Amino acid sequence: MNRRKFIARSVQASALSAIPIGSVFAQQTTTNQVESEIVLPKKLKKGDTVGLIAPGYSLSDRALQNAITNVKAMGFIPYHTSRISGSFGYFSNTDIARVEDIHEMFLNPKIDAIFCARGGYGCTRILKDINFDYIQQNPKILLGFSDITALVNSIYQKTGIVTFHGPVGTTLDNEFNRDQLSAIIENANNSIEVATETFSAAKTTSDSTFQNYVINPGTATGRLVGGNLSLLSAMTGTDFDVDYTDKIVFIEEIDEDPYRVDRMLTQLLDSKTFKHARGIVLGVFKGCDDPKRSTSFSLKEVILDRLKPTNIPAVYGFPIGHVDHNITLPVGINATLNTEDYSLKLIENSVS
Repeated sequence: MNRRKFIARSVQASALSAIPIGSVFAQQTTTNQVESEIVLPKKLKKGDTVGLIAPGYSLSDRALQNAITNVKAMGFIPYHTSRISGSFGYFSNTDIARVEDIHEMFLNPKIDAIFCARGGYGCTRILKDINFDYIQQNPKILLGFSDITALVNSIYQKTGIVTFHGPVGTTLDNEFNRDQLSAIIENANNSIEVATETFSAAKTTSDSTFQNYVINPGTATGRLVGGNLSLLSAMTGTDFDVDYTDKIVFIEEIDEDPYRVDRMLTQLLDSKTFKHARGIVLGVFKGCDDPKRSTSFSLKEVILDRLKPTNIPAVYGFPIGHVDHNITLPVGINATLNTEDYSLKLIENSVS
């Protein structure tokens, strides 16, 4: 249900509509992330209002209703504007409308948090048009994964605000995802061990991408950054390139042949900062071990070939991204990876 009438726009949001679109997009933000100035968004409580946006791919009416139902199931009040389903080609709306939706959700004081209703291509197109000053002045929880990788990392790097890589509205459809998200965004706990999964022999035999293994042993502590491999690769060398220096980098992917995974990992390895990461946590690369060529390397062979020589502590098989169970990871806070007990622990608050 469209809840536009439920919430009146704030003075700031109303003012936004009076600003010529060209001037908004022409404005260049002057904010730069300073590692020592991390900004924690306010934690959510039951009854808070969650703004739903679709900053990338188009969203069907059924998918939107599913997202609304899932947000309600968590005890929050969903809200969205008419822009969420403008259906502009394969995008949910025009680039301008999608940026306007992001701006409005941050500027409206009655919106307590922002959940992306779905992922799908489109976020990298609009990064240059986002006014990061609006976001920095109105820190809020922003949640999503897949293509939303571009948003969660860019907002963190440009503003210092902690963002959240986790389920989108349509995938908050199971208890695991909802419980993991609630533990992170509803509690100001400074020590949380994120959930892992170990799959049965039958499961790993039928689908090798669900195997858990250590790539390089060791322990590492650093701020979390990362997301979908395709997006991290696409952002390399741009103004929105992720700085991996001293970071714990988490990476997930789906439905890419091993040679493509090879290519994208190689691009990260050849970037300026990836070699300076402190730790690497790979998700389940579901659908990435079904090569069309019989002479292909397996996914595991590619991952070991590319990452083992780095000697960076690294593991494979965490429930991250395009799998039924998708943990929430706060981008920008410190975490400790321990490969010996296959654990990743958040060691400071991610909300205030």
